[in-house]
Amino acid sequence: MTGERMPGAGGRRLPTLDAAEARARAAEAGIPEGMADLNVFRILLHNPSAAAALNGLLHRLLWRGTLDARLRELVILRIGWVSGAVYEWTQHWHVSLALDLDEADLVAVRDWEAHPGFGPVERAVLAATDETLADGVIGDATWAACAEHLDAAVLVELVAVIGNWGLFARLLRSLDVPLDDGMDPWPPDGRGPEGATP
Repeated sequence: MTGERMPGAGGRRLPTLDAAEARARAAEAGIPEGMADLNVFRILLHNPSAAAALNGLLHRLLWRGTLDARLRELVILRIGWVSGAVYEWTQHWHVSLALDLDEADLVAVRDWEAHPGFGPVERAVLAATDETLADGVIGDATWAACAEHLDAAVLVELVAVIGNWGLFARLLRSLDVPLDDGMDPWPPDGRGPEGATP
């Protein structure tokens, strides 16, 4: 039956590779050991080629991108929230805190239109995120609003960021990736999107 869950070990869809096996596969695929320790890669590494390709895009956008890191993290958290991707939200909550981003702004992506702390550029990129998630495309008015603040290269990267973490939200949910040890879902108040489960 389409959409039927095929549980693996522990009731999950696929077993999480043990750490040693994940690291060995990651090393062969050119994926850093630190990534191999994350549950997302301990499941993606069932297919090392796909994991390596996904890691390459993640590495480029996270560490060598030109989109402002604060804007990137707001976009990712918004995608995690709208998509109900608890792993994405939780990981990037911690990434955002490590970047010293304001916790009130992070929580506010859940209802960003009502948050007075967001200015025109935040509103433009969050609207672009919502439109892409809902319609598969950024509308003309929102594109123009983004273009008031971002140059052509950064606009391309914004679309790539939305697409990449939209893809990851779907991967994480479809592969039923469990949270890493010691991570609590939907920080800081534990409230998740309606119908979302860790």
